[in-house]
Amino acid sequence: KVNSKSKITVNFLIPLLSKMINEHVVETSCGSVQITVRGIPRPKRPVILTFHDIGLNHKSCFNSLFNFEDMQEIVRHFAVCHVDAPGQEMGAKNFPQGYHYPTMDQLADILPQILKHFNVTSIIGLGVGAGAFILTKFALAHPDLVEGLCLININPCAEGWMDWAASKLTGLTGALDDVVISHLFSKEEVHNNLGMIQTYRHHISHDINQTNLHHFINSYNHRRDLDIERPVAGMHNYMTLKCHSLLVVGDSSPAVDAVVECNTRLDPTKTTLLKPAKLTEAFKYFVQGMGHMPGASMTRLMRSRTGSASSYTSIDSNRSRAHTGEGNRSRAHTLENTNMSQAAMESPLSSSPRSATMEHSGPQSAEVSC
Repeated sequence: KVNSKSKITVNFLIPLLSKMINEHVVETSCGSVQITVRGIPRPKRPVILTFHDIGLNHKSCFNSLFNFEDMQEIVRHFAVCHVDAPGQEMGAKNFPQGYHYPTMDQLADILPQILKHFNVTSIIGLGVGAGAFILTKFALAHPDLVEGLCLININPCAEGWMDWAASKLTGLTGALDDVVISHLFSKEEVHNNLGMIQTYRHHISHDINQTNLHHFINSYNHRRDLDIERPVAGMHNYMTLKCHSLLVVGDSSPAVDAVVECNTRLDPTKTTLLKPAKLTEAFKYFVQGMGHMPGASMTRLMRSRTGSASSYTSIDSNRSRAHTGEGNRSRAHTLENTNMSQAAMESPLSSSPRSATMEHSGPQSAEVSC
């Protein structure tokens, strides 16, 4: 029996426990992987598992989002497990001689091993770019372990021949940071945000092991098509995500076409495509819709979305349909700077206004937009 004093103690400890951060090195079939756990996993409750994009790690991609004031309600309810792709963590050493960097499929295959290590039975995935692709592969192979996915700038297509040739040429003739910048940002962003781009160049060149980064980029560029298709009445033996999915992309992001293409392949009754809006509120509502956080507050914006099972029209439908056929040429990148602005990710990248998923200059209270 729990008395009122015990309840008070538990309520007092929950905020403290949610801020506990522990780093672990987990041995997997692909070698050692660094995992950062925030909070303590609770029985019968999923863990939020994140996976970053190329050129980043969990710190530069997600730290500020989870430190942002509006995310604290979510953090109090869930433990967060950040996965750094092999060799992408801060201070990583070169891989030993003869090490073969894992494919996208193999990176997805290590996730069950990580969950087993921490006795986690289900997750809500949050991935950006390459990380979104890996989490989708994982969900397709292990639908019983995934309750929901928030996929930011996902590209479900294999690298097209033109993109492959262009990236190959750039890799041979240009610096590695140029390759990453062209993946993370549109030409307009590069031109209009010189200071921010310089900050990212410094992070990519100095904080990420260059040899290891080259391997990760090469693995992503050799990804295979997800081979998912939208279920149709009477159709059998199709493959698509079985969990609820939230697709997020900036309105002018170069990933728009790829994300729209992904949306056309998923079950419309379980998928929402979100144009620029409050990301923290959208994620909170998404989690609440799965039966978690019943007391979470919702804004008028989020309530207006409750009537739509799939907001395909949240991005102008004419534009979306016109570009759908170009999905193969689109690249996933970090959350759109101009349309996913003020997303309050307290970046370790100096005073950069944009961390890999959002834009914000510090741990202030501000509207989180995507």
